[in-house]
Amino acid sequence: MPWCDRCEEEIEEDSLTEDGQCPRCGAELLSRRHIPWHVKVLAVGTVIYLGYRTYQGITWVAHHI
Repeated sequence: MPWCDRCEEEIEEDSLTEDGQCPRCGAELLSRRHIPWHVKVLAVGTVIYLGYRTYQGITWVAHHI
């Protein structure tokens, strides 16, 4: 979906002007892809998991030296 930076919202394809501009403010539209929420959750979970595993590795090395 096209994105209007001035209005800060997605614009429906069928509501565009003939020139392909925003119907409210007349600005040029950008194509913007949103990252799905589940990908963001997966990324945060991965960072937390890897941080915890790094902590475990450091403490294991510290105890065995």
